[in-house]
Amino acid sequence: MPLSPLPPFTEDSARQKVRLAEDGWNSRDPAKVALAYTPESRWRNRVEFPVGRPEIEAFLNRKWARELEYRLIKELWAFADDRIAVRYAYEYRDDSGQWFRAYGNENWRFAEDGLMAARHASINEHPIHENDRKFFWPLGRRPDDHPGLSDLGL
Repeated sequence: MPLSPLPPFTEDSARQKVRLAEDGWNSRDPAKVALAYTPESRWRNRVEFPVGRPEIEAFLNRKWARELEYRLIKELWAFADDRIAVRYAYEYRDDSGQWFRAYGNENWRFAEDGLMAARHASINEHPIHENDRKFFWPLGRRPDDHPGLSDLGL
């Protein structure tokens, strides 16, 4: 089933696609998120290389089982035709209460039906003190009035 917006992307449709991806990941629902990818989607995520929806869903289950109180902000970096590049940051804590902020870039390639066919992520993270957190909203979708990455100086 097609997943709008579809390529080729305009600046507006690319921004919309980025926000939809952010909203999906902030749901922390691996089964729902996996449906945004083609059945044979290929990922590069640090040292893991999931291929296909079942592996993507398993990866996300592992991720969100250990990254608690996960909140993510994505921002459009560039786009052309069927490709979008984003930068992002997310905050989470582990089961001992240590907070982390991760920064990264992703390169995405989409199929004609709007599903993501490839995702290449580069990520760095570091521990932060709880009082250094910047992402404050109830778990789930980031409110429209919450600052984005550029607004937060990230």
